[in-house]
Amino acid sequence: MREIERGGQVFFVHNRVRTIRAMERHLNKLVPEARIGVGHGQMPERALELVMRQFTSGDIDVLLCTSIIESGLDIPNANTLIVDRGDTFGLAQLYQLRGRVGRSAQRAHAYFFRHRKRAPTPEGVERLETLAANTQLGSGYSIAMRDLEMRGAGELLGTQQHGNIASVGFHLYTQLLGQAVRGLKQKEGTLTSMQDLNEKLNLREISLPVIVDLPIPVGIPVDYILDKNLRLRLYRRLANLTEADELESMRDEFTDRFGSPPNVVENLFYQLEVKRKATLAGLASVTTEGNQIVFKFPLAANGRSTVQLHPVGRGVRIGKNSYRLLMSEHEDWMEAVLDVLDRIKQQPAQRKKDTVVKTLSS
Repeated sequence: MREIERGGQVFFVHNRVRTIRAMERHLNKLVPEARIGVGHGQMPERALELVMRQFTSGDIDVLLCTSIIESGLDIPNANTLIVDRGDTFGLAQLYQLRGRVGRSAQRAHAYFFRHRKRAPTPEGVERLETLAANTQLGSGYSIAMRDLEMRGAGELLGTQQHGNIASVGFHLYTQLLGQAVRGLKQKEGTLTSMQDLNEKLNLREISLPVIVDLPIPVGIPVDYILDKNLRLRLYRRLANLTEADELESMRDEFTDRFGSPPNVVENLFYQLEVKRKATLAGLASVTTEGNQIVFKFPLAANGRSTVQLHPVGRGVRIGKNSYRLLMSEHEDWMEAVLDVLDRIKQQPAQRKKDTVVKTLSS
């Protein structure tokens, strides 16, 4: 009614041809003032064309249809979508259906309903949650990657159509695969075809993830999010975040979906921010030793330091291959850690050459 009163139109998707006329009668009882048209793929071509022309011209308020509309339609005046039994659709279908609205300057609304008596499958719930969590512009890639993880990508070098991607996530899987390929390249006697393959793929170096171990409790508690599988999916999404705006958007989503985050969840977001900044600064780890926070750089294969360290300001000592922050010297050591990471990034350590350069502690 809200859409009709403003002069707009509605897509109502009922993906069962056998019962679509019963749904039409049901909608007529609910909203007798709405002009409803029915369209599905089993109708005669001329009849379907007539209904679509009437909907495009505005002679019909509600198009009751199957998933036939999921691609190719551009009707800017239709800005409300209602999907019956949304849990029975595939994730790609749901994404395409959602794209039928919001194609003009008007605010669009998309509603995905499930059966009130028949419980949806866990996979169906997961698909709807994935769609609800990815509402920003450009979210198609994230949805496609999640769809790939949920359905499985198959073995890259075999015939089986299942693999281990779902258990570790697509991004970590590709990192592990890249590391294994680099290990083969470094061995003597590597096949020429493998070298050719890597040259064609132009594989980039994938650095190991930064280790962050700080003396604060982190996690998603059970009393905040009860569903175990949902918590695991959220952990996986958090692990893949690399940008500051992504972290902020995820924090807003937590607040919107589950309420104000407790301290342990706020600490989790803080730790992810530390990891993000440490990665940009080229660090290998940010850990605690006694009363010190240690910002350590990676070592070369021979165990020597790979960087030449320079002072980054007061309160930060220079070690053999690391910067050290004394926690007791700061009222808010957590804020001081972020500040030190920014300073390390602004004064990047220089790569050493063959000679070993000694550094003096401040």
